[in-house]
Amino acid sequence: MSKSKIESKINELLALAHEVRINDLSKSIELGEEALQISRQENLIPLVAKCLSQLSLYCMITGKIEKSTSYSNEALIYYESLGDEMGVANVKYTIAGVYYKTNNYHLGLIYFVDALKIFKKYDDYFNQSRAEKSIGTIYEYIGDEVNAYSFYKRAVRNAKLINDKNLESNVYNNLSGLLLKAKRYKFAMDLIERSIAFKIESNDVRGSAFAYYGKGKVYLKLNDFENAFYYLNLALEIHEKMGDVMGVSMVCNKMGQLYYDNDDYDNALFYANKGLKIAKFQNITMINIKLYKLFYLINKKLNNSALALEYLELFDEEKAGVLNSQTINVIENYDLLLKMKKLEQDAQLEKERQEILNKKNEDELNAMRSRQDFLSVMSHEIRTPLNAITTIIPLLNEQVSEEGQSLIENLKFASNNLINIVNDVLNFSKLDSDKEKLLFTPVSIPKTTASIVNIYNKVAVDKGISLLLNIDVELKTNYLLDETKYTQVLNNLISNAIKFTDRGSVKLNISKIKSDEKFDYLLFEIIDTGEGIKRENLKEIFVSFSQIKPVLTRKQGGTGLGLAIVKKILELLNSEIKVKSQIGIGSTFFFKLKLERTDLILPSSEQDFTKLINKVVLLVEDTAINAMLMKKLLQKWGVLVDHVENGKLAVDAVKLKKYDIILMDIHMPEMNGYEATKIIKTTENTNSKTPILALTADTLTKAEQDNVTYFNGVLWKPFEIDKLYNALNRELI
Repeated sequence: MSKSKIESKINELLALAHEVRINDLSKSIELGEEALQISRQENLIPLVAKCLSQLSLYCMITGKIEKSTSYSNEALIYYESLGDEMGVANVKYTIAGVYYKTNNYHLGLIYFVDALKIFKKYDDYFNQSRAEKSIGTIYEYIGDEVNAYSFYKRAVRNAKLINDKNLESNVYNNLSGLLLKAKRYKFAMDLIERSIAFKIESNDVRGSAFAYYGKGKVYLKLNDFENAFYYLNLALEIHEKMGDVMGVSMVCNKMGQLYYDNDDYDNALFYANKGLKIAKFQNITMINIKLYKLFYLINKKLNNSALALEYLELFDEEKAGVLNSQTINVIENYDLLLKMKKLEQDAQLEKERQEILNKKNEDELNAMRSRQDFLSVMSHEIRTPLNAITTIIPLLNEQVSEEGQSLIENLKFASNNLINIVNDVLNFSKLDSDKEKLLFTPVSIPKTTASIVNIYNKVAVDKGISLLLNIDVELKTNYLLDETKYTQVLNNLISNAIKFTDRGSVKLNISKIKSDEKFDYLLFEIIDTGEGIKRENLKEIFVSFSQIKPVLTRKQGGTGLGLAIVKKILELLNSEIKVKSQIGIGSTFFFKLKLERTDLILPSSEQDFTKLINKVVLLVEDTAINAMLMKKLLQKWGVLVDHVENGKLAVDAVKLKKYDIILMDIHMPEMNGYEATKIIKTTENTNSKTPILALTADTLTKAEQDNVTYFNGVLWKPFEIDKLYNALNRELI
């Protein structure tokens, strides 16, 4: 048989397995395993991955958790090696399902969100709806009904976009449950009946079981026990036939409650035992919790005080386990959970929920704007005087004695330290709002790293410790890397290690641990002999603004943002920061990077300031000291400078004289730099084509804003002399 016919047969088997899943999951598994066997025999890796992905889903539904995990992990390896993002997303969706059904809600949320990002990237509305419904389920489990409702609503919207009534009805089942908690019984019944109608129309037998279960719950709330029993029993029969263990345990819990409400404690215990046996075996925590509570209530009614107390303790213990700190931290990192409510809280959905959600979104938007406005002002107000300091330093450098040189160095170090603190806050703000992007350029790891380490040599020497660098990477090898982000990571880790080391050494080791045709895998280790970190503090150190020691007693400075920034940057680089530490021995921070080899673009030759002689520049700057220092620096390079104090005067000046370039401050009185630049570029004058560079201390200025697009570039205050020269050289020569 030809290769194409074999591939066709495998795809037919997988398509059939997918088709029969709604009626016969065991048949789906059988067909999937047959397809997998053929794919392995023919070494058809993409199809092997596809088979594994489908099988992991079917096994997850039927409660074969270990098998599902094994299939999905293998599939993930194949899809990642193939660079198949959609394959990765589908596998992560299944892994997420396994996690959230077996007590790991935080990990389930992580994988669902990862999958959802890819589904959105490819406009896959079908899978977006599935993922959003699942995320909503997790929120509902942990008591956050507002976010649950929000994600359910998105899931319905995406299902409607592709007119998939089956998907739509799946979400209605969950929404009906939320409405029940709000005692909106009529609306809950309307939704669940619509769901049942869709399921019958699509012949989705397994899905209809969840819809019947939902209808049984509504009748139970209405105290219509006869109808509640009928629909719950119908759901139970289908779940048992389909081998859906989670569905069986869910229905058993409700059947137990039904009999308990009717004072039939024998049948209540029968179904509670049946459900608990499954839930405990499959580690379905949410069902465990509900059944423990049911056992407590039954035994309390039967005056079995010892058993009642035992189940009450199990209920409290299991319930508390869901709200652990790890869950909260991970969910916060994904910026999805806004608040954590008590588990199984019977909070009602307020009247006019949509109005509340709209107000909530508006408040969040206002809060974000306020934070951005504050950071913008802070950036400008702090960086503007810093610009004066950093500009004075190179001007003084040539005029002071040897004794004064050390003072200049101290001034330079202090100003750089302050700049780093400001940058930490601003960088974290951008990273925290997911607005930071990577810019890959060819980088020489040995050269760049050596430059970074050299910056901290003096700090280490002043503390009486050694700063060592060991690089096991070829000098001629270069990598595609965001050099700024890489520098930020090492700056924070090295400075942090020096800060907490009073004796011994700080060592940076870089080694190559693996290579393939295109990539090298490098291990970075920052090892210190400092005071060490207690085990209970290891997770806390990566939380923003975290300081292990109280502010009034600690001797080290800093914002507490350095390690949080490292963590977020490495996540952008698809890596993870890890730490090993012993009190009194020291700490090792380490991470791995997968880097693509490339040719290095050599930097331009040494700067030739004579190229700028007699070029005419209009400097628009309202801060007198900054204007004076900028003029001195430009005049030192032979540049002819005219200075005005605001945008209005700049608009007048460009009508009278032709300039080679205009340097425009942003925040000014009378008329700001945005307005002035737009007028200069869009009206008839002798400088409408003259390059204009923005001068700003506001690092939150967005290049995509309409009023920024009139600029030819942006120079951030405080200026780096080399960058200022390069910008002028680029525009003037």
